Amino acid sequence: MQHKILIVDDDRDICEILEINFANEGFEVACAYSAEEALKKITADTSLILLDVMMGGMSGYKMAETLRKSGNHTPIIFLTAKDAENDMLTGFSVGADDYISKPFSIKEVIARAKAVVKRGSVPKSAATGKQLVYDNFIINLETKELRINGEKIVLTKTEFELLVLLAQKPDRVFSREDIINKIWSETPYITERTIDVHIARLRKKLGNYSEMISNRSGFGYRFLVEN
Repeated sequence: MQHKILIVDDDRDICEILEINFANEGFEVACAYSAEEALKKITADTSLILLDVMMGGMSGYKMAETLRKSGNHTPIIFLTAKDAENDMLTGFSVGADDYISKPFSIKEVIARAKAVVKRGSVPKSAATGKQLVYDNFIINLETKELRINGEKIVLTKTEFELLVLLAQKPDRVFSREDIINKIWSETPYITERTIDVHIARLRKKLGNYSEMISNRSGFGYRFLVEN
């Protein structure tokens, strides 16, 4: 299956370089030079969006937020010169699956793009009919949804995968290295700080249930179930 990638950047030179390299890797590539143009080019078979943050008109952050609010969960990797921790947090909060700072290595971008696409290609039938239920905290593995007290909690793909990893083995402590090996096994350049940022965003979305994900300082993270 040929995966379709949409590259969104107002720098036409960057778009051209990425387009050539991804086409050489077997991707079907489309380019857009603004967020407004990109929103018109996204199709049901778009496998991944490479999205610049700072563009004239609508920003990449706003575009991602718009997509997520409309129910579109196409994986997004931000490509940006903004690499401060707060910028990274903003990227993940609006639904990014990954965040790569400019200037970047083409090999790094391709490797991380392939990893995100592969994670999104797991057959849905593999988890058919399964749920993880902890009182009013219900994780549906078939629909990829979390409901707390009947309310649907919108999670990114990565946040959902993190939650499932921890919740499937309550009280087991997963080190950051364990988490990287389980979720980002084929993605180079992932740091332990990336894990902390994703966990922080996930815990914030859990609201009053945030303490179900506990950090054991020096060891890692675990999912707590009260007896």
